Amino acid sequence: MTIRESLEQREKEYLSKYAALSCESKGRDKAEPQCDIRPVYQRDRDRIIHCKAFRRLKDKTQVFLAPEGDHYRTRLTHTLEVSQNARTIAKALRLNEDLTEAIALGHDLGHTPFGHAGERALDRVCPLGFEHNVQSVRTVEILEKDGAGLNLTWETRDGILNHQTSGMPSTLEGRVVRISDKIAYIHHDMDDAVRAGILTEMDVPLEIRKVLGSTPGARLDTLIHDIITNSMDKDDIIMSEEVGGAMKDIRKFMFENVYTNPIAKSEESKAEELVERLYDYYFTHPEKLPKQYIDLMNNGEERARVACDYVASMSDRYAIDIFDEIFVPKSWEY
Repeated sequence: MTIRESLEQREKEYLSKYAALSCESKGRDKAEPQCDIRPVYQRDRDRIIHCKAFRRLKDKTQVFLAPEGDHYRTRLTHTLEVSQNARTIAKALRLNEDLTEAIALGHDLGHTPFGHAGERALDRVCPLGFEHNVQSVRTVEILEKDGAGLNLTWETRDGILNHQTSGMPSTLEGRVVRISDKIAYIHHDMDDAVRAGILTEMDVPLEIRKVLGSTPGARLDTLIHDIITNSMDKDDIIMSEEVGGAMKDIRKFMFENVYTNPIAKSEESKAEELVERLYDYYFTHPEKLPKQYIDLMNNGEERARVACDYVASMSDRYAIDIFDEIFVPKSWEY
């Protein structure tokens, strides 16, 4: 028996009857030999961590554009916090931690530069539309490894695709990530807003603080405990009515006071214009795209989608540098 097979046997013996077992995965689009050490979801997790799109998350906006300070969250630190929350819940519920972590680490791989401002811009100018969850799946299926993709399992891709509120993953592990994503951004976006002087803890309505707590740590603790308590030995991931209602209320509070705050979002119109102009440039001049993207068009991909692929892949800093190179006049030298 290989190490992988012994780990798969351990899953059968220990994990909940509602967990996704590695040995029962629907598999990959392209068949490949099994690893003798790692079960399939562990391999998915490893492939995501080592891919280029994951590394670029370190320089992509979470909420605050180009913040001055080392402690504001980026898309990468958001992803790591989602992963930690999700693994805590999955471990307590005896779900598959490897699958949970793979979905969490991959859920935002397709996110644009400048956060949701970049996403709005691409969705507006691209006739095919743009959604970052769909782009995350496209990233792992097609764009990574110079067009070869990561060849992840069906369950991981399903969780990545359906991590937004409008989706519903097929596995409990995916549902854990879906709710952990919300918990993470409620937690860290409030923390960052307080750090930025946009809010104070006392601005949070008293009714919410009574239920969830008056500090980021207290809210995180309340939310995670509530999910675990109410989901134990159930074929679903659920919250109590009281805590779930308070979570919806604080999300609404955050949207009204942070996500649409004119101070926090003062530069977003510039970011959206930058992304729109980059898309228009590469759609109009597809020959300027890197070879990998030209190859995609030669293989039948639509030019609009490929222009989106390239712009969406950019980090904040790279997008600004490319914009400067294309559109900002340079001093003449002789």
